[in-house]
Amino acid sequence: MARTEFGPGMVERLPEFIGEHGARVFVVTDRGLRATGIVGRVETIFAKAGVECAVHEDIGPNPATTELDRGAARLREFGPAVVVALGGGSALDAAKGISLLAGNPGAEAADADALWDALDGRPIIAVPTTSGTGAETNGFGVVEDVVARRKVYIGHSSVVPRIAVLDPELTLGLPAAITAATGLDALVHGVESLASRGADSESAAHATRAVALVGEWLPVAFRDGTNLEARAQLMLGAHLAGHALTRSGLGLVHGLGHAITARTGTPHGVALAAVLEEVMRFSAEAAAGPYAQVADALHAQSAVDAVGAISGAIGIKRPLRDLGLTREDLPAVAQAALADAVTKNTPKAPHQAEVEELLASVY
Repeated sequence: MARTEFGPGMVERLPEFIGEHGARVFVVTDRGLRATGIVGRVETIFAKAGVECAVHEDIGPNPATTELDRGAARLREFGPAVVVALGGGSALDAAKGISLLAGNPGAEAADADALWDALDGRPIIAVPTTSGTGAETNGFGVVEDVVARRKVYIGHSSVVPRIAVLDPELTLGLPAAITAATGLDALVHGVESLASRGADSESAAHATRAVALVGEWLPVAFRDGTNLEARAQLMLGAHLAGHALTRSGLGLVHGLGHAITARTGTPHGVALAAVLEEVMRFSAEAAAGPYAQVADALHAQSAVDAVGAISGAIGIKRPLRDLGLTREDLPAVAQAALADAVTKNTPKAPHQAEVEELLASVY
């Protein structure tokens, strides 16, 4: 489990944390983050501390296996270094893959299934700049196989971040739409972790607290992105949800979300919101106990109504046709969701026809 360092201004202590694991830094971040000033700030922090630093900014919003291969090649060329994963879930997931590939000469991201038994990757320190994925808590990433047009899981125990640096100040500039999409992802992590077949007492404790925090503070942060308390509590909730899902696994909402995103490029949280309430209704009888916990955490009578109210408050739910799917796409999306590894944890095992009917209801 990653050590957590949490609080405003915590990013300033990065050189101290790096010194525990090495002397050189390879920052993996996404292409758009520099415009926020965060990448420049991190570079300045390392420069003032005399830490040699290279920045790799070739990561897109839905990272592909080809991007991981390019990043690993550059890291091998740079040499031994601590990998700083800086950004949202895409950058953090990509950094894990890049770290693992760099530690295994000749390996490619397309070999993801075999790399679970790989040699150790480079040490990682994770610095999330969004509150949603919880990617800083675990050693796997979700990336897109651009040839097969599907999501694949790449990871290894060695690339669990050694330290998660949670600085809510880094999220103050997030646009409302990104706050909504990432925060909704965190909410779903909590809900699906509670209902997962893999849930245990520890994951349930993390998930229940996560649902309560995200449910209370996501609408506040959406309305006022400068509210530091809301940003901090939302970041903490997303982090706890990450710990929950790492133990429990997720479910059909994420299976469908992955399939929708792979087919359309829709932001992950928006894809989840499209099907969340419908999957919960489908699973309601099998997940009656966990959904009662969700309702209690949200101070509501109905878990489905409560998450629907949160989605409405942040304006995130869209019909599938608005996300770029055609009716002809629905069987393939259903098939991909059923084949996704996360779906095996869903509380009520669905059939192809049932998933297609669910998708048609939100088309």
